[in-house]
Amino acid sequence: MVTILDRTTLDPDAPRVRHPEKAHKPDTEMLRKPEWIRVKAPTSKGYAETKSIVKEHKLVTVCEEAGCPNIGECWDKKHATFMIMGEICTRACAFCNVSTGKPNALDMAEPENVAKAVKQMGLSHVVITSVDRDDLADGGAEHFEKVIWAIRAASPLTTIEILTPDFLKKPGALERVVAAKPDVFNHNMETVPGNYLTVRPGARYFHSIRLLQRVKELDPTMFTKSGIMVGLGEERNEVLQLDGRPAHGRCRLHDHRPVPAADPQASSGHELCHAGRIQVL
Repeated sequence: MVTILDRTTLDPDAPRVRHPEKAHKPDTEMLRKPEWIRVKAPTSKGYAETKSIVKEHKLVTVCEEAGCPNIGECWDKKHATFMIMGEICTRACAFCNVSTGKPNALDMAEPENVAKAVKQMGLSHVVITSVDRDDLADGGAEHFEKVIWAIRAASPLTTIEILTPDFLKKPGALERVVAAKPDVFNHNMETVPGNYLTVRPGARYFHSIRLLQRVKELDPTMFTKSGIMVGLGEERNEVLQLDGRPAHGRCRLHDHRPVPAADPQASSGHELCHAGRIQVL
């Protein structure tokens, strides 16, 4: 049986009829989100052009696969992070929106297509990341190598940053990628050691630490970079203990909350420690 309530004849100021189970319970205050947190649907010309280039070359981007709310703003400025080796990952990290499963075969035309897109977009700096490919003997190292070479050939002035998987149990893979000479080698630790079993179960914290150290051993001039997310239940002291450990460098905290320019908390390190990303350079 369906009960239909006709409210068209009621006083607009009259209290709203409530479900019998809630009729005698206090109202729960519904706080409205501030206007600045609302992301508008991307409609700009720059966004449309970037989307067309990505589609034309059959490329995958983190922007789309991770459901990034800033895609409209970044693509309008022709900023995009390309994700190579497909859109299906062999890992199942708790924080990630990318699909998990059995990946498809590598697209041998992808390196050239990425390079063409980089040149067409006129990028001065490009970020190349990938899904984890534990199914490949080298974890995808050769494919990273080919992408770097293709970009160098097509757009020599573009600096290349790679954000790699951990190449766990893939002997020689890291050495091959470093030998391809990216300008920046980025590998994210993602979270503090105590969260790995629940947040990043397929990885090993100290393996990631060692991977970044090994990059410096192979090429001391290469710029290394890492990052963690905060707001996953870690304690303040756990975050502070990370300062500079991966690459013996300095530590920056990047807030990934959407905050208005006038937000007085935007420059507060203590506040940012609750919902942001730390990068160790």
